[in-house]
Amino acid sequence: MPAVMNAANEQAVALFLEEQIHFLDIPRLIDVVCDRHQPDLTAAPSLDDVLAVDAWSRQAVREAAARLNARSTAALPA
Repeated sequence: MPAVMNAANEQAVALFLEEQIHFLDIPRLIDVVCDRHQPDLTAAPSLDDVLAVDAWSRQAVREAAARLNARSTAALPA
């Protein structure tokens, strides 16, 4: 879980710095990704395992941010 949380945080902050999400969206996105993560509870994960989880987490944040932005845009008056 630490690798998931760290990667999600880094990706969310990057999206904030790129002005793609609001500051308060950072913890929301991290929560969503951590909740979606299915830990395999490997006692000694390999570097490949950690890198795979890191990549998954970053992609999951980008997908969650896109859904969040789509909902925000749809809620705006025409």
